[in-house]
Amino acid sequence: MNIEFNKNEDINKQLVYELRTKLKKIYLGGGEKNAAKQKAKGKLLARERVAYLIDKDSEFLEVGAFTADGMYAEQGGCPSAGVVCGIGYVSGRQCMIVANDATVKAGAWFPMTAKKNLRAQEIAMENRLPVIYLVDSAGVYLPMQDEIFPDKEHFGRMFRNNALMSSEGIVQISAIMGACVAGGAYLPIMSDEAMIVEGTGSVFLAGSYLVKSAIGEEVDNETLGGATTHCEISGVTDYKHPNDEACLDSIRNIMSMLGSPQNAGFDRIKPAKPKEKEEELYGLFPENREKPYEMMDIINRLVDHSEFEEYKKGYGQSIICGLGRIDGWAVGIVANQRKVVKSKKGEMQFGGVIYSDSADKAARFIMNCNQKKIPLVFLQDVTGFMVGSRSEHGGIIKDGAKMVNAVANSVVPKFTIVIGNSYGAGNYAMCGKAYDPRLIYAWPSAKIAVMGGSQAAKTLLQIQEASLKAKGEVITPEKEAELLKEITDRYDSQTTPYYAASRLWVDGIIDPLETRKVISMGIEAANQSPIAKKFNVGMIQT
Repeated sequence: MNIEFNKNEDINKQLVYELRTKLKKIYLGGGEKNAAKQKAKGKLLARERVAYLIDKDSEFLEVGAFTADGMYAEQGGCPSAGVVCGIGYVSGRQCMIVANDATVKAGAWFPMTAKKNLRAQEIAMENRLPVIYLVDSAGVYLPMQDEIFPDKEHFGRMFRNNALMSSEGIVQISAIMGACVAGGAYLPIMSDEAMIVEGTGSVFLAGSYLVKSAIGEEVDNETLGGATTHCEISGVTDYKHPNDEACLDSIRNIMSMLGSPQNAGFDRIKPAKPKEKEEELYGLFPENREKPYEMMDIINRLVDHSEFEEYKKGYGQSIICGLGRIDGWAVGIVANQRKVVKSKKGEMQFGGVIYSDSADKAARFIMNCNQKKIPLVFLQDVTGFMVGSRSEHGGIIKDGAKMVNAVANSVVPKFTIVIGNSYGAGNYAMCGKAYDPRLIYAWPSAKIAVMGGSQAAKTLLQIQEASLKAKGEVITPEKEAELLKEITDRYDSQTTPYYAASRLWVDGIIDPLETRKVISMGIEAANQSPIAKKFNVGMIQT
């Protein structure tokens, strides 16, 4: 192996080490002191509940681990937005698990908590996954109620989704394992079944303090809404359990009796590893985001047997399209080629840029996969569409629109992995978050922004300088350099995968070696939701 490979390998492994270090910290939730308080009540912690619930030695695909990372500093932070979400296997059945973390502000809902819960429900609804809610929450975080309570995508949308899922026959099981207050009380009771843990679980529209101030009645929380009250007097809950473990065992038992899901019919054969070594991804992927490389080297380390049926190989070479298998599942792959290529017309095309011919090819390939009912995988390392008079005269906007149209109207499930750059309209054409990928994950090397850092910083500098000059300020070369550094640092901090993951622009950040797992579990989930909508691109530019 050469020096370049070794250098890349060291840097990418360091990025993965940083990822794992950050995750370890996030897994601590609200910290040891708060964890000890939960333990003293005889409760399992949120992640312990999830680990106990899922099948032994099975995979768990976490969604939104970095949600709210670096946000809400004035409120003391909100790791993972105070809730653990992900796709796991319970009694052999894939389901979405949502567990409030009571170590983080007593499991209270922040604005990003609502966004994360809605994302979990969206994944469940798209893939018809059963949902298991492990409820332990003090309800809306009151100091921020205006940002979480009344709008369309706020707290109340969850209960609307509960009702829709119920009408669609998507199974929902809730366990009240701690507090369950106010509007939040509707979530478990709108589920198919609700169980409650004796002594720690309670559910009521208003707690004892609020009851006293509202109607003058003095009553303790246990009498007001404890397990005995709701299982023996009100009939609000269906099962009473002595502790967390018994409650989770009951969920596992119920899940073991579910009828089989419908099958969407996506093709799968016996899984096989790539022939090329997957670990070489670290050395082949360059640390310099501007450096060219061969995208086929990446694809050959992701697909079974390293076998790939390339579509229109000699045409539109800045995007690679083709068929392969990932963990046995048939997939259509759309990936940005990052090396400089030369067209038959003699035109040199930069890597990572979408040209008219590559957009045209990709649109046709996406339509082809819809025709054949093959799930799509997008590997993003894109700097945008080609600009300049030659491209404009060649109809780049028309061809770009064609690709965006095909992606937007696609009915087969789409999965996006951001491995490098994800800039501008390239993010859209390559199925960014706005285009409904069933799952979207990023490698630690990802960068997501409207344009690259250096171009953006220079543009922003010009705007700021014009503003300062209008006020009569003199811009010295030293002042200009200082401004440029300040702007560049701020912009670069907003392009990191962690910034994107904290705001749920991506579902998470993964080790490149987890890519196959994410795609495979995603297609397995999608295979439980037959395609009901007919593929139709409407008015397409020709």
